Amino acid sequence: MLRSPFFYFFILLFLFSCKEKETINLKNKSIQKEAFALRNKAIESFDQQKFNTSFYQFNKSKALYETIKDSANISYILIRIAEIHQINGDYYGSKEIVTEALPYIKKKGDYTASINTKLGVADKELSLYDDAIYYYKLAASEYTDPLLKQAPIQNIAAVYIHQKKYDKAILILDSLLQSFSSKDLKEKVKTSDESVLLDNLGYAYFKNGDEVKGLNLMNEGLQNRIENNDTYGSIESYLHFADYYSKKDIQKSDENALLAYKAATKLNSIDERLEALQILISNDNTSNTPKYTQKYFTLNDSIIKVRNNFKNKSAKIKYDAKKEKDENEKLRLEKAENQLSLQRAKYLRIVFAIVFVFLVILIVILIRYYKNKNKAIEFKTSYNTETRIAKKIHDELANDVFQVIAFTESQPLAAENTKENLLQKLDDIYSRVRGISRENNSIDTGANFTRTIKEMLSAYNTRERNIMATNLENIHWENIDDIKKITISRILQELMVNMKKHSEAKIVVIKFESDHKSISINYKDNGKGCDKNMIVQNGLQNMTNRILSANGTIDIDTEPGKGFKVKISMPQQTHIKVKEKFAS
Repeated sequence: MLRSPFFYFFILLFLFSCKEKETINLKNKSIQKEAFALRNKAIESFDQQKFNTSFYQFNKSKALYETIKDSANISYILIRIAEIHQINGDYYGSKEIVTEALPYIKKKGDYTASINTKLGVADKELSLYDDAIYYYKLAASEYTDPLLKQAPIQNIAAVYIHQKKYDKAILILDSLLQSFSSKDLKEKVKTSDESVLLDNLGYAYFKNGDEVKGLNLMNEGLQNRIENNDTYGSIESYLHFADYYSKKDIQKSDENALLAYKAATKLNSIDERLEALQILISNDNTSNTPKYTQKYFTLNDSIIKVRNNFKNKSAKIKYDAKKEKDENEKLRLEKAENQLSLQRAKYLRIVFAIVFVFLVILIVILIRYYKNKNKAIEFKTSYNTETRIAKKIHDELANDVFQVIAFTESQPLAAENTKENLLQKLDDIYSRVRGISRENNSIDTGANFTRTIKEMLSAYNTRERNIMATNLENIHWENIDDIKKITISRILQELMVNMKKHSEAKIVVIKFESDHKSISINYKDNGKGCDKNMIVQNGLQNMTNRILSANGTIDIDTEPGKGFKVKISMPQQTHIKVKEKFAS
């Protein structure tokens, strides 16, 4: 019985497809093995606190798991990457990462609970307390292990303490402590967990007015931690005692703050060191207060720099991983298509010559298409990266430093006037760096707010430029909430920076006005002005966003050669309370 040529064609295709599937399975096993090894290395690096290395290894492992579509491992890795973002203070980044993990999870369970816990932690640190409680409750409802449920419930109590809802916190913590004493959980519960409960419950009682009970519980928690060598946990206990004694016995408050500082230093825990230094500075009980203040600013600047570096490195690692993934996919596609073409050419050279030619043409078209597409993507990404790097170098005073280097190479440093010029140039650079630091410092929104504004504005006064602020003292600043004060301070800073960089103004007048509903700021300078279309490029878009977020209005009047005028108006009160770092 004769068979159609197409019958044999399909038989051959079936055989080839079986071989191809076998090859793919072997490749998938190899990829899975490599991805698993990288994942374990990343976990090991994380445990050794080598977070940058761990971040890189997790991303490499994730890229491999994506090629074989291993959803479980992808979601696990994304959760761990989000944890590294949180350790480095990038809470917005962590929320973005865990949200990326959600599509890989098919049903609710420990993974979704862990994601909601991470979202709760991020919102708590961003002072979005109600959102944090919402996510912690979701996490507690999704954990299947009763012990795992304890963590998000404790976190809810911690948020209530931040909100000063001490009765609610006490109710939760006391209930958890009672459950820990049950026979079923007694053997499973870690002593450190019980110590945390005792300490937090005692602190809540103290803040709620029951100082004796609070002190006893905090003492019990600290003794448990000392007996079990829980050095890290003892830091929180010492900080709570420092707060407890701050208004009773400043000497004891200082002693506990110093114990917390020493333990945090030993464990390289920056945030706790900063908190301990804040208490010592606030107590102002010894001649060492200036030293503590200097340490605080040095540490704070260092952690900001480290966390900013992490954000830049993580962005580059993500970009490199995506680029490598795209290139590998393209290479695998080319290799598979070429092998298929060679196999078909080997067995069906005569019968399917036309098909072979067609496939070759198709492959060439695909290769050219993907090459052109990837080149366009790489060019655009490269341009954006170079622009960001160039701006960063410019912002960090590279030109000024280069001029100083050139000056030292071309001038005799032994001459007295040369030394003076060099010192003046270095002092100018130092002043500008101090200015950048000042722009990012915390803002005193209390009784010294007016003085802070004056000092900030006076920093921009020069022999050639006169800055006048009128009616500043006549504003009833005590009636204006903190977020408005912070917003006003940042707006004035951005106006001053914009004026200094672009305006070339000789006279700047800032007039403050207020009534029982709103506060207005009228800014005017005699600088060179600008086209309104250039306002975004001049850096004032950020200022506009601040004003709009505070329910305010802004009216800008400027033309080239006609100076720069801005009228800002915003309501005096808002019902939103946020931390200064979030508002700024």
